[in-house]
Amino acid sequence: MPNIIEGLLSEIDRVKEIIAEYEEQPNNAGALGASIMKQDIKEAKKVMAYNDTVGMMRMYEKLKELEL
Repeated sequence: MPNIIEGLLSEIDRVKEIIAEYEEQPNNAGALGASIMKQDIKEAKKVMAYNDTVGMMRMYEKLKELEL
């Protein structure tokens, strides 16, 4: 990973793809999971805006763990 910001942006993009998959689930089955992941992305963007390096590292690890 070249730097934490690039890594975090990459993870945000990856998680957005997962969210799209969750939102396509029938009967809104993935709505809760998608909502939680959207909150995680919002938090990741917030720590980036505040230039919070520790927060960015924490969010990077948290997003990295998310999968389908």
